Amino acid sequence: MASGAMGRLLWRGDTLPATAGRFAVPSDVVKELDAVVAALNRDPLPLLVLRPDDFALKASRAFMREVKRTIDNGPGFAIVDRLPVDRWSQDGAKAVWWLLASLVARPVAQKWDGTSIYDVTDLGKPPGNGVRPDVTNYEQNFHTDNSYNNVPPHYVGLFCIRTAMEGGVSGIVSFATAHEEMCKRHPDLLPRLFQPFYFDRQREHAPDDVMTTHHPMFEREGDRLTARLSYFQVKNGHKIAGVDLDPEGKAAIEAFEAILNEPGLAAHFHFEPGQIQLIDNRALGHKRTAFKDWPDAACKRLLIRLWLRDVGSRAYNG
Repeated sequence: MASGAMGRLLWRGDTLPATAGRFAVPSDVVKELDAVVAALNRDPLPLLVLRPDDFALKASRAFMREVKRTIDNGPGFAIVDRLPVDRWSQDGAKAVWWLLASLVARPVAQKWDGTSIYDVTDLGKPPGNGVRPDVTNYEQNFHTDNSYNNVPPHYVGLFCIRTAMEGGVSGIVSFATAHEEMCKRHPDLLPRLFQPFYFDRQREHAPDDVMTTHHPMFEREGDRLTARLSYFQVKNGHKIAGVDLDPEGKAAIEAFEAILNEPGLAAHFHFEPGQIQLIDNRALGHKRTAFKDWPDAACKRLLIRLWLRDVGSRAYNG
């Protein structure tokens, strides 16, 4: 029987209670956030200078402490339902999201140029080297955000502003559960996932820097399993590095991909405007299905993403 961090994360989507990780936003929190938006409408400030200490957020602090506790000591995720985005401007909604997320951990840069708040929306580009899947409408594989960086984010937060016309179903999966299945079915291949692979850095680096990183997909920190998973970044990374992916490595990542995508392993849900998803980026993988967007650009699917970590620097490379 697994205990500690592994034990709490050994869940399956088909048996996970519907209430797991779910939080309704209390009315006193909404009242505080309405006041924040009103104050910034009167006296605007740049987003990056906003700090929770600058506002009266007593109820919000207590609420986000509970959210963080559930992520850290529970199933590894939280879904906050929901904020009244219909009555806030987009700038107001972003400010509220920045402040709430800052009560979980420190927002950090998501691109080498320092971009620290990121619109997840379809830009009409095909996926490939230098094109992140989050700006396409293609289906994603289960992954950890920024798996190829020196210091990936601890938490990944998504705040839904608008949904697609159809599709775009979100999924989250426990790496601890998938690891246990891998151990049962492919014990000969599992050790390879603890050995290094080349990862494509997606051109998020200085022009003269190396284009790949080299590290394992799985590592252990005490009783905790941590993951840095991206099937496509490994395939592209080996190609860019000019190093063939060894047969054992290829078999290991493909066996693990098959487990992650088995019916019932992951939990799935449809984002609604005003909802927040926060996950432990080291413990859970996430994805979304392909989607068809609205023809009107003003109605297109839009999620606001933040990366959070309290280690390293605020800069992209940490």
